[in-house]
Amino acid sequence: MPSTLIEVRRTCGEADEVAIIDAVHDALVVAFRIPAGDKHVRLLSHEPHRFSCSPELAQPELYTLVTVDCFSGRSVQAKRNLYREIVSRLQGLGIPPNHVTILLRDHPLQNWGVRGGQAACDVDLGFDVNV
Repeated sequence: MPSTLIEVRRTCGEADEVAIIDAVHDALVVAFRIPAGDKHVRLLSHEPHRFSCSPELAQPELYTLVTVDCFSGRSVQAKRNLYREIVSRLQGLGIPPNHVTILLRDHPLQNWGVRGGQAACDVDLGFDVNV
């Protein structure tokens, strides 16, 4: 049940926003093996002057920051797969690979309140976080 925030430095049309959200979610499904219906992804569009990035980027308006908060337990290989999947899928939408930064934060199950306020460690999640 990752909770994901995608931040961009531009205004996108609705179809582009949905495509970006779907690309990142689909990467999570493949790399972390979460259920396809477990979709918790937000997109936040910033005015460029409110979201700085490296002046070295060829197209700074395309800079994209993806922050994923997830349960602890994924292997380093699963994380590598996630990074590769996200970058590849966003590249397919015209975002250069070197314009994407991914921040992954894993938290112990007891730090998540789910399903009506239960600690995630106390419920059957329906999927394995140890991938």
